[in-house]
Amino acid sequence: MDAFIIILTGSLVAVSCALLGSFLVLRKMAMIGDAISHSVLPGIVIAFLLVGSLQSVWMIIGAGLIGVLTTFLIEFFHQKGKLQTDASIGVTFTWLFALGVILVTYYAGNAHIDQDCILHGEIAYVPIDLMYDDAGNAIGPKAVIVLSVVLALILVFITVFYKELFITTFDPDFANAIGISSARWHYLLMGLVSLTTVASFESVGAILVVALLIAPASAAYLITRDLKWMLMLSSLFGIVSSFLGYWLSYLLDGSIAGAMVTISGAIFGICYLVTVLKK
Repeated sequence: MDAFIIILTGSLVAVSCALLGSFLVLRKMAMIGDAISHSVLPGIVIAFLLVGSLQSVWMIIGAGLIGVLTTFLIEFFHQKGKLQTDASIGVTFTWLFALGVILVTYYAGNAHIDQDCILHGEIAYVPIDLMYDDAGNAIGPKAVIVLSVVLALILVFITVFYKELFITTFDPDFANAIGISSARWHYLLMGLVSLTTVASFESVGAILVVALLIAPASAAYLITRDLKWMLMLSSLFGIVSSFLGYWLSYLLDGSIAGAMVTISGAIFGICYLVTVLKK
């Protein structure tokens, strides 16, 4: 049963990341997940300082707000400061992450906030980290419940607003010309990326979310130019990565999340070889 829960958790994270990552890859903003994963640290510390609690809801709120701020600053520096997107990302996440490290060191040293834990996570603990109702009865693994809600939100968002996302991704100038604000949809998409990253860092780890945002979507992009197929293939690659990654870690007695990302990279390599051989 523990194996099923771990694989399910990895699959929920992988599918959520694959769906959003497909749009990030097409928009040439794949590394935005890396920026958000690092910049959430000060948000967690600030939330702790304000409410004195490390409960997940406050961590998610604090980190989520900083994640949204990160996307705003990146776009601000790119549009107003005329910086390249990669430079904007680099400047923003490095100083926010450094700020988080300072806050942890000087203000939350006794609060058991471990930046290594936040960034790397440990998916093996998901089956024992349960959520309880008001009566004290266990209702299931907390990560599975939270990530299921996040995935459902992403699916509804993409399904309902597929046309807007499609147009603003491939031709933002045309979208603006017909009255669809590319900036608005950019921030909505980045907000979902922020939410997914924050919701995933406790189980998989924020840094590993970056790989799941990029690798499955990039692999799908190599073998199809149809967006719907890209979304489906990237999700499938994410699920396969979670399943095979768990059993690889079992055989090697190693990191589960690391093995999942290793399989994801191997899938990308296979897709690349298939693409090269076709030419």
